[in-house]
Amino acid sequence: MGTIHYFAKLAATCRTVFDGMAITFSHLMRKPVTTQYPDRMDVRVQDTLPYRYRGMLEVDLEICTGCLACERACPIDCIVIDAKKDKEAGGIVMTRFDIDMAKCMYCGLCSEPCPTGSIHHTPEFEGADYSLESLVHRFIDEPVLAFKPKKGVEPDPAIAPLLERGTRYLAEFAAPAAPATKPAPKEAPSGSDDAAG
Repeated sequence: MGTIHYFAKLAATCRTVFDGMAITFSHLMRKPVTTQYPDRMDVRVQDTLPYRYRGMLEVDLEICTGCLACERACPIDCIVIDAKKDKEAGGIVMTRFDIDMAKCMYCGLCSEPCPTGSIHHTPEFEGADYSLESLVHRFIDEPVLAFKPKKGVEPDPAIAPLLERGTRYLAEFAAPAAPATKPAPKEAPSGSDDAAG
């Protein structure tokens, strides 16, 4: 009985080795399918990524309200904003809006509380550089007056598409999850009062 078992195991081993080698030899005859990135690409990789892809952060200062919600929401403090109220300018003036992409963990928590969707992820993912300093993106060169949302439709034709993109981004990407509903309380069995009496 032991000899039969031994030869059965030997036959199974030979069969599995043959199956594996057959797959290996079939690949030897095939043409390679490796695509050299970024050469010989029909379409940019960034154009194939889904809308909700979290790549490099971008800020549309034209619709930034200077509320600092993104700075407060960032768990690793990679966003630094300097803003102050200026009566002469007529609102909040931002003098600094920096994002350290070397620290960023691409969590998307900064874009969720933004009221206008001015801070958002892009499909750009090529962030490699030669120094950490160059990974700090500075969005403000000179002081900028923060955006004040209008009631109703935005009248400025230059800002309206940015605001529309921002609200679409908030609706599709940064929409909060639906709140959990509490289960309804269980009602007492209908015959319990009669049994007690």
